[in-house]
Amino acid sequence: MEPTLETIADKEPTLEDLQEKVGGLIEVVRLMDGSQLIVNEEGTIHDLPHNSKASAVAQQPIVGNAVVLRGDARLT
Repeated sequence: MEPTLETIADKEPTLEDLQEKVGGLIEVVRLMDGSQLIVNEEGTIHDLPHNSKASAVAQQPIVGNAVVLRGDARLT
């Protein structure tokens, strides 16, 4: 099953919401357009599957579920 890539743009999610969406501790990957990509910090350790959509957005290999935060949803 392909990992998911969700986008949130309306309001900043809670840490708990993001941890639930990525399945663990979060890591923030800054994107070229100023958005943030939230991924599982230990995804490689847990051998999570490759996320082709998130990898294309980040222009680097990403594993597991990911969340793009844009606009008002970006973490401060």
